[in-house]
Amino acid sequence: MHPGAIALPSAKRILKKVENHAHSVAIHSMHYNFARIHLSLWVTSAIAAGVTTKLWDLVDLARVIEECETEKATARAALSERLVG
Repeated sequence: MHPGAIALPSAKRILKKVENHAHSVAIHSMHYNFARIHLSLWVTSAIAAGVTTKLWDLVDLARVIEECETEKATARAALSERLVG
């Protein structure tokens, strides 16, 4: 077994941790801007900026994430179909 064989699974684990951290930061940012009422503004940042007109809850955030994942899966399937076919 060559030395690089051990490094590959380790690199995949690190990449997965970085990926999970990026997802966590994105979810936190969405909650902070769309679902959290700020004391100085009395509304969410997104409402104050005119991005949305309603207060989001966690169900709304989950729906947006699911829609994004569905779009990604559809795009990946179309790409693999073009590459294979």
